[in-house]
Amino acid sequence: MPLNYSKWDQLEVSEFYVYYLINAECLDLTIQLSDDSDIEGHPNVDKKSLIRWKQRDIHEKREARKHKIQTLEAQIACNKVLLPRITEIANTLANPSSGTPATTYFNNLVEQLTANPSRDCPPGNDPNKLEHTYDGMLLSLLKMVSEKAKERVKETGIPESEKDERLAKELAAEMAMHVKQLTETIERDQKEMEAEIAEQKKHITMDDLHEGFSSKYVPPIPAPAPVPTTKPEKKKATTKTTETSFEVLNPKGVEASTSSAPSEPGEDDDNEPEDELPELTPSLEAFSKLPIGDYEKSFEFIQQHRDVYVPGASDALLVAAFTAETEGKSKYAKQCVHQSLLIQYCEKLGRDGVGLFFKKMITGDKRAIKVFVDDVENTYQHIVNRVKITQEEARQGREQIQLVPENPNQTISFNVPDGPPPEDLVLEGPGTEGLDVEEVRRALQFRWDVFSGFPPELQEALKSGGLDAVNKVLGDMEVPEAEAVVNNLDLAGILNFAEGGIRDETGKGQS
Repeated sequence: MPLNYSKWDQLEVSEFYVYYLINAECLDLTIQLSDDSDIEGHPNVDKKSLIRWKQRDIHEKREARKHKIQTLEAQIACNKVLLPRITEIANTLANPSSGTPATTYFNNLVEQLTANPSRDCPPGNDPNKLEHTYDGMLLSLLKMVSEKAKERVKETGIPESEKDERLAKELAAEMAMHVKQLTETIERDQKEMEAEIAEQKKHITMDDLHEGFSSKYVPPIPAPAPVPTTKPEKKKATTKTTETSFEVLNPKGVEASTSSAPSEPGEDDDNEPEDELPELTPSLEAFSKLPIGDYEKSFEFIQQHRDVYVPGASDALLVAAFTAETEGKSKYAKQCVHQSLLIQYCEKLGRDGVGLFFKKMITGDKRAIKVFVDDVENTYQHIVNRVKITQEEARQGREQIQLVPENPNQTISFNVPDGPPPEDLVLEGPGTEGLDVEEVRRALQFRWDVFSGFPPELQEALKSGGLDAVNKVLGDMEVPEAEAVVNNLDLAGILNFAEGGIRDETGKGQS
């Protein structure tokens, strides 16, 4: 394939040297683009002076061409802003509305531009100077048009009654002429600018040189650190030991045998390595809150946050799911499980696992989606079951307050009030002769107030009358709260007990 050197024909004589930077050797190579034979001059003038003059002439013409192009661009932009406004004024003067005469519209426009001009101006102009703004330019044109129109009307010598009508026609004609002239000016400037730009492109200058390519070493982004972990607090078991000393005949032998005795199994437990729990980083926390099933957002998030796809991330999300389910945040727990399995599946698919997995999920592979969704449901249900078991174990291992009869022949019942005492309370039956009605009313009201202050689940258990139901509610309460409830039951007379006190049997798990 032959090489095409025609582009070098556009080089100017002034561009004597072009420097090429070679990265491999870091050298500047100089190429001379013109020799002395290109310059013809007077024999009495040395070649170096002629070359400098020619070079200066080319640079001056180049700068003048740049300045002219910039001036034409600014002039065309300014005229294109003014032309629609002048055209609108000319059309309004040519076809005035029935309610407003043309001269009145013109005078109002001049007054508006004089009293409240806008500060909008072309780039580079001073907005504080009226003549530099668009409104100032338009006002100057309108004043000039008004003066010329009035002079023509005056020269005609028509009667005073016809002057307004004639002035309106002169104003419309003058504005139409300026619209035509401005349109022609824009077209002429546009052609002239295009010609100057075409002439500028004929010559290759230093401004046209640019870096074709560069070879630079960019170090790879370091891999993000694994998910941080914390050691769970381990409660040390405290045991009480009783030491008995015996008097022996050979105390040194006994000390030696005692020192060589194997340590107890419990002493080595503290030295065993403990499992560390991974923690959620800020990026993982934001990743866990993405909606379930929105695989595109998850894929985009992993691409933008490399610290999400690191060792231990999936385990940290599962720990967060277990914690959230324990706190009653079922929706967030399932989101954590979903995002954890996303990372697990990507890791199992190998080096390109992220792209392969999300390609199947985003394109809607039904088989892959079904397998993944089923796995999410099963994993989440497993966490729910584990939370229930853990809570049950914790409930069984803590102290509880329970109501237990003192002997098998004794029963516990509850006098649950149906409501507050009626206003017309009447005491009837044997043994009520010496009772005060108001004291009885206060006692019944106190019983009702105590009952109404109990939690709804305790009220339902008391209404059922079953001791097991009441003990279940008391077992879910903390010990101080349950003790206060039992005391209130006894004070209000709701609890029918053989004795007024409570026997403590916490050592047996009951009271």
